[in-house]
Amino acid sequence: MTTAATISKPDPGRRYLYLFTMFFLALSGFGQMPIFKRYYIADIPGLGWLAKFYITHYIHYLGAIILLALCTYYITEYFMFNIKKRKLTFSGYFNTAVIFGLIISGLLLVIKNFANYHYPNSLIIFLDLCHISLVMLLLGYGLYSLISKKRWTTPR
Repeated sequence: MTTAATISKPDPGRRYLYLFTMFFLALSGFGQMPIFKRYYIADIPGLGWLAKFYITHYIHYLGAIILLALCTYYITEYFMFNIKKRKLTFSGYFNTAVIFGLIISGLLLVIKNFANYHYPNSLIIFLDLCHISLVMLLLGYGLYSLISKKRWTTPR
């Protein structure tokens, strides 16, 4: 039987990196749509970069790289060190599935941007709607989890 004292606390640095990454992914993702220019948010001093497509595009790609690295790290850490100590909760399974869907839809959207790759317009629209829907689902459920103090894992 494992006690709570033998299970190490998560590193707050990784948690803040995850939160920082998700914030900039959401910000730059919404920046891909011209809402910041359209609603004059980019006219606020210091926020003009939000209306520049290529800046938000590269920030989004950089955030995606960091998210992929964090996901790889957390998955590896869980299966190597914590699988016998901790189990995923419903919240953990749900968030994992949503993030996995975001990664897959994001990768397909990245591939669409390569030369010589042509998707039908209906598939592009489906991927865009799928990606933004998963983002909204992750943000909504993340807020619910924060308010109700839901954890991704629990001690076995």
